[in-house]
Amino acid sequence: MTHQADRFREMEVFVAILEEGSFSAAALRLGMTPSGVSRTLDRCERRLGLRLMTRSTRSLTLTEEGHLFAAMSRRLLAELDRAEAEITADGPPSGLLRISAAVSHGRLKIVPLLQEFAHRHPRLRIDLTLTDLLEDPAQGGTDVAIRFGRLADSRLRARKLGEEPMVVVAAPAYLAAQGTPRHPEELRNHDCLLFSFDPGRARWPFRVAGARQEVQVGGRFRANSGEALGMLAVSGLGIARVARFAVEEDIRAGRLHEILAQFPGADAHPVHALFVGADPVPARIRALVDFLAERMG
Repeated sequence: MTHQADRFREMEVFVAILEEGSFSAAALRLGMTPSGVSRTLDRCERRLGLRLMTRSTRSLTLTEEGHLFAAMSRRLLAELDRAEAEITADGPPSGLLRISAAVSHGRLKIVPLLQEFAHRHPRLRIDLTLTDLLEDPAQGGTDVAIRFGRLADSRLRARKLGEEPMVVVAAPAYLAAQGTPRHPEELRNHDCLLFSFDPGRARWPFRVAGARQEVQVGGRFRANSGEALGMLAVSGLGIARVARFAVEEDIRAGRLHEILAQFPGADAHPVHALFVGADPVPARIRALVDFLAERMG
């Protein structure tokens, strides 16, 4: 039985003869000899048991079966080119790119960038999943996972995309009723809005006189995302310390005021892209990671 690669080569030779108009021109295009082109066509016709073209010293004429084989050969060769382009690290990025990001960070920071990215790479199809579950690219469910915050040990390759600064915010109504803290230590006397999944965040770090200082805070409300804590703060329920991206719109609109800005946070949160660390990195993955590093860095 003829090897699969030989069958694709036969198709390639047959299409080259049609497009170039002669055996010698097809041979020049393919880096073969005219006799090699002729032998390949003869082998293909013997395998199929029919004549694909009639040839004379002056012309090449397709048979009815040749017309059908030409159409199928062009389609299959185009599919082969597309398949190779999707997995190669060279050439323009193409194929399906699966991206995973946390719900709040993905909605506010990743989604707004995808229009520009898609415009740059029109051959890519994008499947975006926003979830607070930690999807693992090593398991094959996603190609690139965008992670906000500290990274656990992993076999995956990680590239830092940037950092998200932390800000302390409260609603004007809360500050009017409870007073505005002038120093981090005064937070001990306020209702602070805390992350439910990380008890360690009940200690808020600041830079005071150039040194790191942590303040133990407490409050009645907890939530599992910075966006939710920002919404609670807008409602006047307390003071939140969250990543700036989660509350930027509320600060601009005046629904929240940033406080203690003269005491910057001591733990800006890094943002990483995680992907399987094989070399070479597929073009579609490399394109996304490079783009996000450019736009978020």
